[in-house]
This record gives sequence, structure tokens and C-alpha cells, in this order.
Amino acid sequence: MREWRFWAVQAMVLAIAGVHLVVDLQIPAAGGSFPSGIPVAILIVPVGYAALRYGFSGAVATGLWATLLWLPDLVLPHDHGHVGGDLVDLVLVDLVAFVFGRGIERERLARERLERATAERAAIETGYRQLFESSVSPSLVLDEHGSVEAANPAAVSVLGAPVLGRPVSDVLGGELPGAGDSHGTVLTLPDGRDYRVALVSLPPGTPRGAAQVVLEDVTEERSERDRANLHAALVVRAEEEQRRRLARELHDEPLQLFLHLARRLESLGTAAGVPSPVAAGLDAARHQAIDAAGRLRTLARDLRPPALDRLGLVPALSSLLADLESESGLLTELHLAGDPVRPSPEVELGAFRIVQESARNSVRHAQARRFDVTVAYRPDRLTVSATDDGRGFDPSEASGVGSGHLGLLGMRERAKVLGGELVVRSRPGSGTTVTATFPLGEGAPGGSSAMT
Repeated sequence: MREWRFWAVQAMVLAIAGVHLVVDLQIPAAGGSFPSGIPVAILIVPVGYAALRYGFSGAVATGLWATLLWLPDLVLPHDHGHVGGDLVDLVLVDLVAFVFGRGIERERLARERLERATAERAAIETGYRQLFESSVSPSLVLDEHGSVEAANPAAVSVLGAPVLGRPVSDVLGGELPGAGDSHGTVLTLPDGRDYRVALVSLPPGTPRGAAQVVLEDVTEERSERDRANLHAALVVRAEEEQRRRLARELHDEPLQLFLHLARRLESLGTAAGVPSPVAAGLDAARHQAIDAAGRLRTLARDLRPPALDRLGLVPALSSLLADLESESGLLTELHLAGDPVRPSPEVELGAFRIVQESARNSVRHAQARRFDVTVAYRPDRLTVSATDDGRGFDPSEASGVGSGHLGLLGMRERAKVLGGELVVRSRPGSGTTVTATFPLGEGAPGGSSAMT
């Protein structure tokens, strides 16, 4: 309505209708030389133009305008004009305006949608490109064959050498993680820093690339983790050294003193001339001294079991379970799987402490009647499982530092320090299974040797 061309088209319709009306008034229909239908057919030109330029609304508006302007010609006397032919032609013109205009409108809307989608896609591509180029994290775009198709400036700066067209495994010098792997693979790149490699599959139809590799600098994170692990390892080592020293001191001094005291009381009680009441009191004191010596021996054994250093993990666990049966009444059983090897002292001690803590929890908290231990040897790992039939608990509620379950936290830290993993499976009323897995062979603390 605001374009002059639209009104020029309507003026053309007005001119055609006016000329046709004048001709019909001047020339009788019977002898007229002006052919019937030609003026109405000429209306196709402005109607078609309106449809092409303005779509459905323009074509219909022009057709209705032409019909309105033709009304005077339709009421002329019978000896003037071509009423019947004009009516048929006007209906055809309006039908053409409707159908042609609707088709043009549909095509125009489809073209607008396509242009809008293309513009949005271009805007997204531009935004992605800007984000890709300005990201401080090194990023690579890969094609369907795993070759580098694009690299942002951060990646070029880190990797140094030309990377375009090369397989990503050659560029990074390591295998990529699977798509969607949140942990990723950590690699050391040419700049000497550690990066976590994450692989992201791009949606189908992405203009460039089938996948994207994002490198996250985790050098400080790994350094902090290594420092924390080292500190935890030193704490555990200091604790074990303290336990070893206390066990040795208890065995060397107080235990021997109590044993000497028991023998001295026995000799005094059996001496000639000692009254019976005094002898009975000395004998009771001797039994108390022996009991105290036994308690000190148990305490020294719990602090540092001598069988662990001399004989290894399996004999130490067997002795632990035997003492557990005699002291608490639990039914215990030790199961072995695989070919036994003698792991490093650190791994042996860590596995023993985890079983010892599990046994303590079963006696104190689980109200269990049975406690089973399984030791499974594999070429590359040692797995130790402790299972009871106690009342169980919810592990998710006991995993936090503030939960009060410091025993579980200590077991997890021991396994982590040794490069292993601890898994706790439990459910209220269904018992508890604690499983610790430690690496063996190369990369394990202290290596391993054959058991003798």
C-alpha cells in the first residue's frame, strides 16, 4: 500500500476498465469491431505483476479492484458490451489471481524461510568461528577421517608445528578418549604442560568438521593433586612408622616388664612360709599381670602385625581372622583366587589395613555374624574384598567428610595413595562389601616379586 508501483498497477486496471467501458458505449455489440474478452484478458498483466511482486494479498486486491471497476460495464444495455463473456472472463481473472497469487505467496514464504534459516546458520557459524578463534583453550576440528581440519590460534601456539591435514593421533602423540568421556585423557604436549583431551562429536550437518578436540590445561590441577597425594602418602607413612615404633616399644619394655612381674609374683607365691591368703593374692596379681601382658601383645599386634612383615599378606589376614573369631565370635573365612605374588610392602600394608578396618566396623557397628575375606591375584592387580552379613548402611550418606564415617574416608585415602580404588557396596539390612583394588607390576609402589 505504501509503494507507488502498487498504485500504478491499480491505475493500469482503471485505465483498461475505462477504455473498455468507453468503447462499449460508443460501439454497439452487434456491429462492433472490438473483440469480446480481449480487454478482460489484458487484466492478467496487472494481476500477474501484482501477484509476482506482492504475493497473494496483492493479486487478490488487484483482482477485486478490477471486478469492482468492471461492474458499470456489466449493466450496459444488451446492444452494448459483452456481459456474458465479460462475466466468465472476470471469474477466470479472479481465479487466476487467487491461485497464482497463492502459489507465489507460498514460494515467497518458503524463500523467506530459507533465507532466514541461511542467515541464522551464517550467524551461528560466525559466532562459533569467533568463539573458536578467541578461545584460550586449544581446540582442533577433525574431519570424518580423524584428520585436523582447523585449529584455533591457541592450538597452533601450543602444538607449534603445522597441524592441518595431519591425523590427530600424530599431532597429539597419544590416543583420544571416546566421545562424551568426561574424564578425558591427559597428555603432555610440546609446550611441556599437561592437557586433558576431550572429544566432542559435532551434530550432523555441521558446516565444517565431524568432531572437535578441546584441550584443557590441567598442569596446576595435576601438580596440586600430586602434592596432595604426596602429603597423604607421607602422613600414612608417618602414621605407620609411629605404629611400628609404638608396637616395638610396647613389645620391648612394658610387655616384658609385665611378664617379669608375673614370674616374680609366681615365685613369691610359691615361696616357703608365705601365708595362704597372701599366696592367693599374689596368684591373682600374677593372673592380672599376665592378662595385661596379653592385652599389650594384642595392642602391639594391631599396631603392626609381625606376620605381615615376615610372612606376607595372606598369613597376616589368616591370623587376623583367627583372632577375630576368638575375640568376637564371628564366623570368618579366607578365600584365595589366582596365583599368589608378593606385592610391595606398601600395597600389602594398605590391603591389610583396609581389611582390618572393615573387620573393626563389622564388629562395632554392623552387628554381623559372619565376615568373609577374598584375596584375588591378577597379573596386573590385587583385589581384596571384605564382606559381612550385618545391618548395612547407605554409602551415599557416609561418603562425606562430615558424615562421621572417618574409617571409610581413611580406607579410600589409603587406596588412592597406592594408586588403587575402593568401592563400598551396602544397603540397609543387606550387609556390606568393601572391595579394594591395587595395581601390581610396573607403576605399582615398590613393584612385586614371587611369593615364597
